[in-house]
Amino acid sequence: MSQAKATKEQLFEMLNKAIAREIQVSIQYMWQHIQLVGFKGKIVGEDLKKISITEMQHAEDIAEHLFKLGGIPTTKPNNIEVGSSLKEMLELDIKAENEAIELYREIISFSKKHDDLATRRLFEKILLEEMDHLQTFENYLVD
Repeated sequence: MSQAKATKEQLFEMLNKAIAREIQVSIQYMWQHIQLVGFKGKIVGEDLKKISITEMQHAEDIAEHLFKLGGIPTTKPNNIEVGSSLKEMLELDIKAENEAIELYREIISFSKKHDDLATRRLFEKILLEEMDHLQTFENYLVD
């Protein structure tokens, strides 16, 4: 296998990991939003609903990018963990966002190394949004 083909396959694998993760959290956050009750639950739930929609947009943006590059986007999410209390939900969401941040930094680094400006810019934009999501969840956890 040529180096270029191996590099392309490695990128496609990372992009599909990102898509699977984005599908996972869009569903995870949606179910959490639906299940939260009480005053604080409703406030957190509204943010979860907005973030869920943003995550689905991320999945679509990454899938479109992957398809343009010649890859086939996955339709399978990572394991969805909803949690049974607000605290547990936020802890799971923080874990998911931290995993995304780590993966997206890896993709950005890979893109820089291989002079792939389009992938790099896409993930730099998404990374900033994921960092904002993480901050939101961490703020609710300390309240």
